[in-house]
Amino acid sequence: MAQTHPKHTYTILTLIIFSSLLQAQSHQFSRKLSTKSLNFKKQKLTHLHFYFHDIVAGNHPTAVRVAEATMTNTSRTGFGATVMIDDPLTVGPERSSKIVGRAQGIYASACLSDTRLLMALNYVFLEGKYNGSTLSILGTNSVFSPVREMPVVGGSGLFRFARGYALARTHMFNLNNGDAVVEYNVYVQHY
Repeated sequence: MAQTHPKHTYTILTLIIFSSLLQAQSHQFSRKLSTKSLNFKKQKLTHLHFYFHDIVAGNHPTAVRVAEATMTNTSRTGFGATVMIDDPLTVGPERSSKIVGRAQGIYASACLSDTRLLMALNYVFLEGKYNGSTLSILGTNSVFSPVREMPVVGGSGLFRFARGYALARTHMFNLNNGDAVVEYNVYVQHY
């Protein structure tokens, strides 16, 4: 039987332990990070105010129905109607007001008993220091309530790690064609 030199035994044992430690670290599911490692600074609270123009009529709609259920047209709430949007966000309520961003995403009628929408959208900002940054909204919108609150669930760019809420108030709703202008006040905590 061959004998292993004690010096080689320690070297082999050290290599086995070291390689198992490396392998364990490379397949790690999660780890704790310090806020300093991500260059986090003190949290800020930002208030954004803009108008959301949902244009469903005319030659250039910004909100288009892309799906519906078999019962959508007979449901009193339009249940199942799904709309894709790329709505302008403006400084003032006029359609000609300066565009500061776009609301891009989907809303769908998600309630059989009330006119309530599921909103899944991003506010994509195009102006000033927020140009290129986004906020993500996911929540319910009871469109006939005077004020609706929806959660801000995240963001990107200057709004990375954002959380907060958006308050929506209908500024104008055209009963003839369905176009609407909604005033938004958004309060966001971010780094």
